[in-house]
Amino acid sequence: MQAEIITIGDEILIGQIVDTNSAWLGEKLNAAGIRIHRITSVSDTARHIEQAVGEALKRSDVVICTGGLGPTKDDITKHTLARMFGMALVRDEAVYEQVRRMTELRHIDFNELNQAQALVPEGCVVLPNRCGTAPGMWFERDGRVLVSLPGVPFEMKALVDEQMLPRLCEHFRFRAIVHRTAITFGMAESILAETIAGWESALPGYLHLAYLPSALCIRLRLSAYEIDREEAEREIGRQFEQLERIIPYGIVGYGDASLESITGDLLRARGATVATAESCTGGNIARRFTALPGTSDYFRGGVVAYSNDVKRSLLGVNGGDLERFGAVSRPVAEQMAEGVRRATGSVYGIATTGVAGPSGGTPDKPVGTVWMAVSGPEGAPDDVRIAAQPEHRAGLVARDQPAPPSPVRSARSRTRYDSVLKARAAKVQRSGRTVRHRIRAREVTRQGCAAFSKLSPVPPPPDGSPRNPNSADLSACAVRTERSSVYGFGRSNRKPTCSRGRCMPVRACCCKSS
Repeated sequence: MQAEIITIGDEILIGQIVDTNSAWLGEKLNAAGIRIHRITSVSDTARHIEQAVGEALKRSDVVICTGGLGPTKDDITKHTLARMFGMALVRDEAVYEQVRRMTELRHIDFNELNQAQALVPEGCVVLPNRCGTAPGMWFERDGRVLVSLPGVPFEMKALVDEQMLPRLCEHFRFRAIVHRTAITFGMAESILAETIAGWESALPGYLHLAYLPSALCIRLRLSAYEIDREEAEREIGRQFEQLERIIPYGIVGYGDASLESITGDLLRARGATVATAESCTGGNIARRFTALPGTSDYFRGGVVAYSNDVKRSLLGVNGGDLERFGAVSRPVAEQMAEGVRRATGSVYGIATTGVAGPSGGTPDKPVGTVWMAVSGPEGAPDDVRIAAQPEHRAGLVARDQPAPPSPVRSARSRTRYDSVLKARAAKVQRSGRTVRHRIRAREVTRQGCAAFSKLSPVPPPPDGSPRNPNSADLSACAVRTERSSVYGFGRSNRKPTCSRGRCMPVRACCCKSS
């Protein structure tokens, strides 16, 4: 079963609005077992509408059009479809009465334009629209179905749920389409793909893997099409269990969860709270928390401390440290985190300070330098320190620390995993007393924005080897880049550097030697 979506409207083509209808329809139809294979946008022109609909009906079982059903002269979809199907426009009394009542309730004049909404093609099935004045329309030709829906999103969604989908399920028999998504954090896309290549190659033929990278994480989606739902769900579950054994520190959640929602769930489960003190990020960390429902369970509040005066007066940052080290420094970040934790009575405090640019940078602190600190009852939380270990979070190994044995099952996968770590280790080895980790800027953008996004305990390496000793007193770190935005969303032509051998995953965050 294949379906096609056609969105109609000049406003889409000129970028005045974003086509959210197609994304919502694609998700909804996939869940019902209908696979979308093409989405087309056309202008409010009869010739373009006729051409798009005619071609779609030749190749698809179901064609869904949205838009162009309003009362104004530029809404020509209904007239165009009536002409294509050779149908005259006639008044539907039920629609007429509904439009009359709706205009009366809204104190709108029931004029000729509103009355014309009751005109529908004579041979179509009318789909009543309880949310608006434009009804949906159902056409059939040669066993194929065309559905025309209004473009107003809330009207379209109501018609799909209440009218279109039930009729499609009666008209066709669909086989299941199953999707499940794993959320990975802390591994660059190229490293992740190389690490799980053996697992990916061994997937059954009916399972399809998709990589969905974003600035914060990489989602891995497994899909099965036109197969028994229970069988597909069992196999997908089994495959993700195998994946968890290959990258046990990489998967942080499943489905529609986000890093902030996962963090919130962990804080709620522990009965812990968090507060933020932000300079360069301007409240964005707090915004990401508070955008979620139920955030008051664990988020106590935040301070946007842009000026040094606010850092001193509200957060208790030492004035001498501000003068000596500057606002963008480790001591200041640590004191901001501790200050907001103490002021709000939170279990954890998070702080950011950096050079946002485009001006203000110096040779020692170029634009894009960011310090982030996490404070807990006893300094930096243990789980954050453990999660910050480079060999677990970014595939890096310090010069004086051997790579942990691979947790994978097969010898082939073990060899591949070890080879990745050895290749990364070769890049960080330097002579002298310090080690510099260098990561491609593109990889930095894949790592995520903060160590606090994974607060769950991370187990020690599988062989029981000691944890990174350098992580014991870690509470702040910095990323040094040029022409990269703070909060981890920019890209840079300059590679981050680390000379302390201790890292925190703020974009595979690296620490500047003090």
